Amino acid sequence: MKIWEDLSADKSMVFLTGPRQAGKTTLAQIISRFFANNLYFNWDIPEHRTRLFENPSFFESVERKDASTPLIVFDEIHKYKDWKNYLKGIYDQFHDRYQFLVSGSGRLDIYQKGGDSLAGRYFLFHLWPFTIAELGKRNITMAAFLNDPLQISTERNDELRQIWSRLSEQSGFPEPYLASRVTTYRRWSNTYSQQLIREDIRDLTGIKSVGDVETLYYLLPSKVGSPLSIPSLARDLRVSYNSVQSWLSVFERFFLIFSIFPWTRKIARAIQKERKIYLWDAPRIKEPAARFENMVAMELCRAVTAWNDIGYGSFSLHFIKNKEQQEVDFLIANEREPFLLVETKLTETKPSLDLKKFQRALNIPAVQLTNRGDGYRLLSSGDQLMLVAPAYQWLSGLP
Repeated sequence: MKIWEDLSADKSMVFLTGPRQAGKTTLAQIISRFFANNLYFNWDIPEHRTRLFENPSFFESVERKDASTPLIVFDEIHKYKDWKNYLKGIYDQFHDRYQFLVSGSGRLDIYQKGGDSLAGRYFLFHLWPFTIAELGKRNITMAAFLNDPLQISTERNDELRQIWSRLSEQSGFPEPYLASRVTTYRRWSNTYSQQLIREDIRDLTGIKSVGDVETLYYLLPSKVGSPLSIPSLARDLRVSYNSVQSWLSVFERFFLIFSIFPWTRKIARAIQKERKIYLWDAPRIKEPAARFENMVAMELCRAVTAWNDIGYGSFSLHFIKNKEQQEVDFLIANEREPFLLVETKLTETKPSLDLKKFQRALNIPAVQLTNRGDGYRLLSSGDQLMLVAPAYQWLSGLP
C-alpha cells in the first residue's frame, strides 16, 4: 500500500503490470478497499465491455459514500484495441476528479517512448511472482543496501532455506506456490503456458504459427545460462531468423521470459551483441545449475525493476563475457555505472577466478552465491570485498 501511495501522490493514473496470474487483480482489489468510493472494471467480463461501449465515461455513475476521490480500476483494458486513446481521453478529462489504476498482463510497459499518447500521464509498477526477498521480509532499506550491498544475516536460516527450496520446486506464482504440491505445479505450468500462447498471444498479436511458437518456448529451458543463439533456434525450428526474434520479443511482452544484455564498458574484448534469456517459470528448467542461475536472475530482475519503479535510481541488469570466454553471470549498474557483481555457483564456494578478474577491472563489490551451506565468508579482493554466501541468505535481504 505504501508503494501505491508514493506513486499515486504524483500521478492520478498508475499502471500495474506483470505476468499473468502473478496477483495483479488481487492487489488491485485490495487497494480498492482503501477507497470509500471505488469501481472495478474488467475487460474480460462482457457486461463491463458493454457498459464502456455504451458510455465511455460510465464510471461517473459510481455510487459514492462520501466526498473522497473515487478509485476506478481498469483490469485487462489492454485487450481493447483502442485502449491507449481511451485512457488518454479519460485521463485528460477526469484526472483531477478520479484516481485510476490500470492493470494488465502484457503490453502496458512497451509504450513509454516519446511518441506515446499516454506519455507523462502515468507511473508504472511491476508485480512479479513471489521472490525470497518478498517472502523473507528482511526489510532492509534501500539506503542501507546502497551503502553496503554485501550485508547479510544468518537469522531464520532454516525458514529461508525452505522458502528457497519451495520456490525452486513450485515457482513463485501464487497458485502453485500456495498449494505447495509438485503435482499442482506441474498441472498449473502446462496449462499456464498453453493458455497464454494459444489465447492471449494468438489473439493480441495475430501470430498464426502457434505450434512453432509453443515449440520455441519449450526449447528455451535448455538455453538458460548461456548467450542465446537465434540462428541456431531458427535452424532447429526451420523458420526465419526474424520469426524467432519476433516471437522472443512477444514472450518478453507477455512476461514469459526476460533477457539481459552484456556490459562492455571497461571490459577488454567484451562481447557486445549476444544476450541471455531467463524464464519466469523457473522449475521448467531441469538442469540444476541453470535453474539456480535463473532463480537468482529473477530475484535480481525483480529488485532492479522495483528500484526503478519506485524512483531509487536508474538501475539495469547485465552479464559480462569476453572473447576469451571469461564471464560473470550478473552485473548491476546504476546511472550507467557498475555497482555490484554477482556470480552463481551451484556448489562451489571457492571464489571464481573470472569474478576476481572482473572485480579488479571494475573495482566494485562482488557476491558469489551458492545453493548450499549455512554460513558465509567475507573476503578481501584488492581494494574491495567479496561475499561468498548461500543465495537464500543474501537475496532475502534485497530491498
